[in-house]
Amino acid sequence: MSVQKHLQTLEEESIYIIREVAAQFQKPVLLFSGGKDSITMAHLAKKAFYPAKIPFPFLHIDTGHNFPETIEFRDKLMDELGVELIVRYVQDSIDQNKVKEETGKYASRNSLQTVTLLDAIEELGYDACLGGARRDEEKSRAKERIFSVRDDFGQWDAKMQRPELFQILNGKINFGENVRAFPISNWTEEDVWNYIERENLELPGIYFAHERKMVKRDGSYLAHSSYLNLVESDEIVDKIVRFRTVGDMTCTAAVPSTADTIESVIKENKASKSSERGARIDDKRSESALELRKKGGYF
Repeated sequence: MSVQKHLQTLEEESIYIIREVAAQFQKPVLLFSGGKDSITMAHLAKKAFYPAKIPFPFLHIDTGHNFPETIEFRDKLMDELGVELIVRYVQDSIDQNKVKEETGKYASRNSLQTVTLLDAIEELGYDACLGGARRDEEKSRAKERIFSVRDDFGQWDAKMQRPELFQILNGKINFGENVRAFPISNWTEEDVWNYIERENLELPGIYFAHERKMVKRDGSYLAHSSYLNLVESDEIVDKIVRFRTVGDMTCTAAVPSTADTIESVIKENKASKSSERGARIDDKRSESALELRKKGGYF
């Protein structure tokens, strides 16, 4: 199968899933971060309902430690799409003593997002959240169904997921439950980049090689910012880098790179011996770091 035919098959499947979410649920929302996967999701949602407008809002859980480039890009894209953007802030959860700010060298707000997200789902009454997670990202992602049922506490249990045979998606849920739906679950990182190239999608500049002040820590390069708790062993350097995945500035490492076009990024990713999420410091806290966060209600 040619690359273009493969991409067309993936696109058709994703559009089918997005339309099923809109048809089966009363109040869906699309989780948007400003990263390449959620940008791809936004484009697919636009295609799914064109020429009508996207019939659900976008929700961003803002940690306050985002890359400025992604926030700027988020606002620009929302204006272009004409969709409602709802933002909920982790800082509010901290101020309300619902979560506690981490301290120390590896402090991050990434895991704190869970409480803010679950509060937003309850407050706004969402019964389905469209997310850009993919099965190839991490082993716990591979256990996820396309319609992933969460209980009335927002928790995920891999043993309670439903079979999905012949593209039949069962959106029936009990009162208080909700579903996380993953339209690009069957895509790979390479598929996403090939699709971005085919559709000529714009991305934040941090995905391409650029010079930046970095903090070299434990062999990784983190963007220098006021959010990092610097220690004596940290080394501040100027480096030409790019980011393969985008999370908080405190937990997303960059890769040294000269790839400044989509074509060169695809070529460089193919040659890389590291996984996409290998640059996520928060995933390295334990063997099952992401799975534990997901069980608690994380994306």
